[in-house]
Amino acid sequence: MSQAIGIDLGGTRIKGALIDTLTGVVIHQLTTPTGDGDSSNWQRAVADTAQALTQLATEPIQGIGLSAPGLPAPDNRTIACMPGRLQGLEGFDWSTHLGKPVRVLNDAHAALMAEARFGALKNIQHGLMLTLGTGVGGGLLLNGHLYQGFFQMAGHLGHTTVQANSTQLDVTNMPGSLEDAIGNVTVGRRSFGRYNTTHELVDGYRQGEPLATQVWLTSIRQLAVSIASMANAFSPEVVVLGGGIMQADQALLAPLETFLNLFEWRPAGKKTTICKAHFQDWAGAIGAAAFLND
Repeated sequence: MSQAIGIDLGGTRIKGALIDTLTGVVIHQLTTPTGDGDSSNWQRAVADTAQALTQLATEPIQGIGLSAPGLPAPDNRTIACMPGRLQGLEGFDWSTHLGKPVRVLNDAHAALMAEARFGALKNIQHGLMLTLGTGVGGGLLLNGHLYQGFFQMAGHLGHTTVQANSTQLDVTNMPGSLEDAIGNVTVGRRSFGRYNTTHELVDGYRQGEPLATQVWLTSIRQLAVSIASMANAFSPEVVVLGGGIMQADQALLAPLETFLNLFEWRPAGKKTTICKAHFQDWAGAIGAAAFLND
C-alpha cells in the first residue's frame, strides 16, 4: 500500500489530499470551509473529506495524517494544547472519530515533513525550516526524523529572540522574537504605520523608499542573525524558508546572503545552504500523510 490521506485543518479551510507516499504525487485534493465557530461543523467536514478521499483511492489506504495548529499529545493521536481557537480540538480523538488510524501533528511540523520526504530536505539528515508568514513557524529535522521534543514544543523557531532588551513581547512572552522582527503581523508597528503588509513594505524597498528600506533590511538582518544562531545550535545542512513572505524572493534572499556572509560561523569553509520551500498551500496535507511513515 502506498496511498494515504493527509488533512490540513486550518482556521478557515480544511484541505484534504490523497497522496502516493512513495513519490509525493497528489492523486486527489479537496477543500472545504472550516467553520471555526462550530466544532461539530469542522469535525464533520473533516470526516466527510476523509470519506470522500477514501472512496477515490484505488487501494486500501495506509492511514490518515492530520495537520492542525497546537501541540500534539506524546502519542500523536490528539492535539493536547490549542487554547483560543477551534473549540473542541483539544483532546479530540481523531482515530475514533474517523474509524481509521490517524496520526496528528503540528501544522508547521507538517510543512517540514513535506519538505523532508518530497521537497527541499529530501535525503537530508539535518535540516530546519522557517515558515515566514503572519507569524513565524518552524520545525527541526534531526538524524532524518522530525524532532518534536518535550511536550512536542520543539521547532517553535519564530519564538527565539533576536533582541533581548525589547519591550515587545510575542504570544509566548518572548521579548524581541524573530516573529516580532519579520512576521507580517507587526509590519504596521515596525513601519510607524506607513505600511500595513509585507507586500507593501517590499514594494517600497524595491522603489528605494528610505523608511521601507530601513525597516526591511533591519528585519532581514535579524533573520540572518537568527539563522546563524540556529546553525550554531543545530548545524543543519539546509535551511528551508517557506510562507507568504517568501514571495519577496530575491528582495529577501539577496540581502539575507549578504548578512549571513557576515554572521555565519563557517569553519573549514562549511556553509549552510539556504533554499525556498518546494511546497506552499498543500504542504500541511502532504506532510501530514508523509508523517505516517516517520
